[in-house]
Amino acid sequence: MASGRLRGMGMFKRANEAESADQAGERADLSLLLLQGEDMIEQLGRAHMSWGLGSADRWDLDQTTGIITWTFPDKTAAAPAQILGSFSPGSGSWLWAWANKSILPDMSRDARSFRDWADDNGHPALAQPKIEADEKAAATLVALAVRVTKATGYYRGPGGNSAVIITFGPVTLTAADGSVSNFNINID
Repeated sequence: MASGRLRGMGMFKRANEAESADQAGERADLSLLLLQGEDMIEQLGRAHMSWGLGSADRWDLDQTTGIITWTFPDKTAAAPAQILGSFSPGSGSWLWAWANKSILPDMSRDARSFRDWADDNGHPALAQPKIEADEKAAATLVALAVRVTKATGYYRGPGGNSAVIITFGPVTLTAADGSVSNFNINID
């Protein structure tokens, strides 16, 4: 399996004299996408906290149905989901969902979409199946992928030795009394 390296985030360094204008422009575009992605994650987090994201008693992801469910004492929240990838702090690596054989192909559409974007836009280092990554580099990959795929929800699912990164769509909230409401974010 091929792997890439993003430690130090050299692709975001300042242009030097030997660098071409095209290379500097590509990095500037990537830096802008990164800033937009970081902003999106912050805004999505704030918006989804209004229904309780981050405070559930438990969460489950059913790959067969493609639904993520959060369980609270007084309600459940469910949404269609995609897996972007997983970050393993212990091994210092990021693994894209499309390269993880334990993830069903239908669950990695967003990850494949980002891979295709990276390949089409001259960023092959971002499209490697497994990438050496510290916490900052993994966060960079997530921010770029959230921005490029225009995800309307983002969740970092805690796990034993790694964290799975999940994007999700419109949320259906079902109260204990059976009443249902929806929470949706539109990305232009």
